[in-house]
Amino acid sequence: MRASTIVILRIILWISLAGSAVVQLAVVTSPWWDQDAPDRVDGITVSLMVLAVLGILALQVVAVSILRLLTLVRKGRVFSARSFREVDRIVVAVLAIAAVVLGVPIVGAIANRLHPGDAMAPGMVLVLGGLALVVAGVALVIRVQRQLLVQATETLTRAEHLQSELDEVI
Repeated sequence: MRASTIVILRIILWISLAGSAVVQLAVVTSPWWDQDAPDRVDGITVSLMVLAVLGILALQVVAVSILRLLTLVRKGRVFSARSFREVDRIVVAVLAIAAVVLGVPIVGAIANRLHPGDAMAPGMVLVLGGLALVVAGVALVIRVQRQLLVQATETLTRAEHLQSELDEVI
């Protein structure tokens, strides 16, 4: 990977992290911006706020893990146990995002029962449930890529071992 690509990706990730922190702060403080909002804050609103903050937090974990992987790429140590830990963190974070996405239609369905006039469309509940399934599928794809990283690491280790044996023979 070219150094310029790594630098550009790092810049994008740092901007994303800063922006996501601002959005988290906005989500948490939004009910107090409007004078009438504290009266309207209920369990549904709090649930959606918590889901939003957790979803953003999971995205931040992904970004930080990618930054750490980029550091390993730059140092030429991407084929190491530390890479596996970072990829595992990404998989868990993406699964958490899937759970958050699934939580939104669940909260919507509960809101439909509690506030019939303020209903979430049943089709939207199904679409968001399907989206959660797709996000979970992305986590599985990343897990498969982790296995490819494991195989590449094992191949590199074997190649280094064979090279050392060849050096002894020569």
